[in-house]
Amino acid sequence: MENSKRLQKIPPYLFAEISRKINAAKERGVDVISLGIGDPDLPTPEPIVKRMQEAVTDAANHQYPAYEGSKEFRQAVADWYQRRHNVSLNPDTQVLTLIGAKEASLHLCLGFVNPGDYTLCPDPTYTPYRTGTWFAGGEVHNMPLLEKNGFLPDLNAIPQDVREKSKIIFVNYPNNPTGAVANEEFYKGLIDFARDNNLIVASDNPYSEIGYDGYKPLSFLEVPGAMDVGVEFNSLSKYYNMTGWRLGMAVGNEDVIAGMATVKSNIDSGQFTAVQQAGITALNMPDSYYDDVTRVYQQRRDVMIEALRAIGLVPHVPKSALYVWCRVPEGHTSASFAELVLEKAGVVVGPGAGYGDAGEGFFRISLTVPDERLREAAKRIEESLK
Repeated sequence: MENSKRLQKIPPYLFAEISRKINAAKERGVDVISLGIGDPDLPTPEPIVKRMQEAVTDAANHQYPAYEGSKEFRQAVADWYQRRHNVSLNPDTQVLTLIGAKEASLHLCLGFVNPGDYTLCPDPTYTPYRTGTWFAGGEVHNMPLLEKNGFLPDLNAIPQDVREKSKIIFVNYPNNPTGAVANEEFYKGLIDFARDNNLIVASDNPYSEIGYDGYKPLSFLEVPGAMDVGVEFNSLSKYYNMTGWRLGMAVGNEDVIAGMATVKSNIDSGQFTAVQQAGITALNMPDSYYDDVTRVYQQRRDVMIEALRAIGLVPHVPKSALYVWCRVPEGHTSASFAELVLEKAGVVVGPGAGYGDAGEGFFRISLTVPDERLREAAKRIEESLK
């Protein structure tokens, strides 16, 4: 059987490939330290688990959920955005419940991209922005995120003919994979750029509650005018250690939310109501909870930065997110370095080129293992380079 042309265009999913390599190494008896996937190792907080246990036994939750998400969960999202980011949202028209934020890119593209249209995607990038575009029949224009620009896209470098064909611009700050952040000035320019070129801004912001050294990440929607041109995707995966629960939200411009909701209602039947009820408990965790989580990751960041520098590597020091973006040693490509440390050290890192051409020359480390395993990983990497 022959796959469709759109499926033939999709490369192997980077994290599926990383998982395959991890499993193969484990089958060889290797003690693998996986720093390749941003999957928190911390347990889901007990109050959330307890609420889920209660909700599962409620027979009312055993029926089909609302496609757009329960009113209670959407209200909790609106309240959370107001409390955490001073953003006012109408839960009925500006909030859409997601089965994890990953699906949002596809729903958005299917709702607003026609065959031949372009989306503007960062490079390196979280790959579902590209694949969502291709599934919708669109084309991708990559915006290089260069070190000299602080890993922010140069909007002025986008050709005029591409702008005229583009429907969506994806941004992701705090950034995966680079750990870079964006300030209000950047977002103001982005809003003007979107308005001038009739673009939808899709801000993917699943690390918005994790900031180091006192830094507080912005929500795109905090900036005046953002609601007129765009939406933000967020998720409960990273802050609450709920990657496997699959619960997130799209919020913002009501016309865009309505288009995404139409796509979503024709593709799936919504998220299990019991999971949403547990999600409400998560969103109502005290503000001190985020400080506790941030302290864990900041400590891990500091451990990893010190260890990498000690063996002569050059990491970027992130202000947010769960990653360290680091230059590969001289004489290596992203792929050759990732292969070396897996084969000789049993350490999995994300090759920068796997996130896009502009990621060549870098690798990504996820801060999702305990301090002692991070130190062990750095020690093994050092030995592999000797």
